[in-house]
Amino acid sequence: MNYLFHLYLSGDDPAILTGNFMGDFVKGPLAGRFPERLGLGLALHRRIDSFAQGHPAFTASRLRIAPEFGLYRGILVDLYYDHFLASTWRQWHEEPLPAYLGRVRKIVEGHRGLLPESLQRLVPVIFEDMIPSYLTTDGVAGALRRMSRRVPRANPLADGGRELTRNYHALQEDFRQFLPEVQRCAREFSRH
Repeated sequence: MNYLFHLYLSGDDPAILTGNFMGDFVKGPLAGRFPERLGLGLALHRRIDSFAQGHPAFTASRLRIAPEFGLYRGILVDLYYDHFLASTWRQWHEEPLPAYLGRVRKIVEGHRGLLPESLQRLVPVIFEDMIPSYLTTDGVAGALRRMSRRVPRANPLADGGRELTRNYHALQEDFRQFLPEVQRCAREFSRH
């Protein structure tokens, strides 16, 4: 869900960026399944996710969301953090967001044959619809309503937009605390 976040934390290596981007679509052990740098990107994705789960700011964000969202609170925080990154992009990156998305999309599509088939079909949707929609709270709310309809069982995701609005400033402060620390984690991981 938080595609922009993972792309942003990937650095400049095209294979690592592609692996990190496709992380939510690859399950199970990684050893020997992918080219080395792509596998490193997949491992980076998993490292970022586990770092987030144990981080106090991410945990605080999850707990700000109403209890009825249950296990979906982590998904909501992922999307909210993509919103904060997209909406304040110029604070974090020198390249304008549309140019950045165009450039990294070309990188991802250059590795198309290595992407899981389900992700291959989603690449245009992710880059043309999903990530751009994260720029506004209304866009996030719409993305959550669409996501809710795609989940086969009953879920509260369609109401996630109001939680973002209700807790906006506190969630944004959590994000600002979290981002520099997860950046450091990603850089350290990529050096190994």
